Amino acid sequence: MNKLLLHPATKPLLFALALLPFAHLLWGAIADTLGPNPAEALVRGTGDWVLRFLCLTLAVTPLREWTGWSALARLRRMMGLFTYFYGVLHFTCYAWLDMSFDLGDIARDIPKRPFILVGTLAMLLMTPLAATSFNRAIRAMGAKRWQRLHRLIYAIALLGLLHFFWMRAAKADFGEWSVYAAVVALLLGWRLWRWQQRRRARAAAPATS
Repeated sequence: MNKLLLHPATKPLLFALALLPFAHLLWGAIADTLGPNPAEALVRGTGDWVLRFLCLTLAVTPLREWTGWSALARLRRMMGLFTYFYGVLHFTCYAWLDMSFDLGDIARDIPKRPFILVGTLAMLLMTPLAATSFNRAIRAMGAKRWQRLHRLIYAIALLGLLHFFWMRAAKADFGEWSVYAAVVALLLGWRLWRWQQRRRARAAAPATS
């Protein structure tokens, strides 16, 4: 396998697979197969997929380094955009099914409930990342500033976990949350370890030159 190239069908196939959860939820809503509380199923389902795609996005860089398959980096942008796509769907389901698109009620509800507040903040932080996820934005901002901006994904991941934790706290059910927390901790912990490795390498460089 050429580790510098992706098969031409990879991106279209990944795009189609990433849309399957949306298609499943949409069909469930149309066919009325989402259970006794379809609104909750839609809000919960879209929220789950935000966290899943967020984990997949964060996993691209470790997988690329572990496998040496540099072409994996070309899939990270699509994963990030699907994270945002499901985030928009999640917020839309809340605003529509819970709040009937009443902007006044939404504005009063967000600061009143902490888990909605941190979820909305995560959504707002994702917006500039989605808006600058194309090559022209990288050229306009410069690579370093673009990279600094896109490190917001780490804060977004932590806010997403906090949002889910507070949401599950009402039912004292943290089993699923613990799985997401472990995955995010592993992915962010790996980045911290790599950052420390690079820092030590830079510190040691003058002594070995």
